[in-house]
Amino acid sequence: MKELIRCTWCQDNGILQEYHDSEWGIPVHDDRKQFEFLMMEVMQCGLNWTMMLKKRETFRRCFDNFDYEKISAYEEAKIEEILQMPDMIRSRRKIEAVINNANCFLRIRQQHGSFDHYLWSFSGHKTILYQDHSCGKLPAQNKLSEDISKDLKNKGFKYLGAITVYSHLQACGIINDHSPDCFLYKELIQKYPYSII
Repeated sequence: MKELIRCTWCQDNGILQEYHDSEWGIPVHDDRKQFEFLMMEVMQCGLNWTMMLKKRETFRRCFDNFDYEKISAYEEAKIEEILQMPDMIRSRRKIEAVINNANCFLRIRQQHGSFDHYLWSFSGHKTILYQDHSCGKLPAQNKLSEDISKDLKNKGFKYLGAITVYSHLQACGIINDHSPDCFLYKELIQKYPYSII
């Protein structure tokens, strides 16, 4: 059987490869999953993504499986409980940011019907393929992530700068940054609507 070609960053035959093959860049249209991805990005600030994937089950235990409605009501006792959870990142500021962001997330859902509809509206509800990314020179941020980051900050979100937002757009499939020779690149453009920029 022919071996699949993948993006170079995920070739660890382990947790990164599994994440790449089953989630990264595959369009997400579920608000709970959107919130999970975004809050993992918040927790990741200053750390590496492999660590986030390894701690994912810990995050799910700490944050009620990323139930933004429950998280929005967390009070001091819950913050203290999370800080004491084994294997948890002990950053009060990040935990408080997740709670804050859950409240902001709920407001967007009230205004737009879903966070998913709000976020995908920035790309015309299509995945974006940037022509100049096909040579492997991916930016850390771009105009789209800057615009979304600015809007999220205006809505009260924390820890979601343009670089963090760009990573989220890649993860949730709004930007297809799989390398053109990766097996998922063609699979995704055959399955989902996209626009080329």
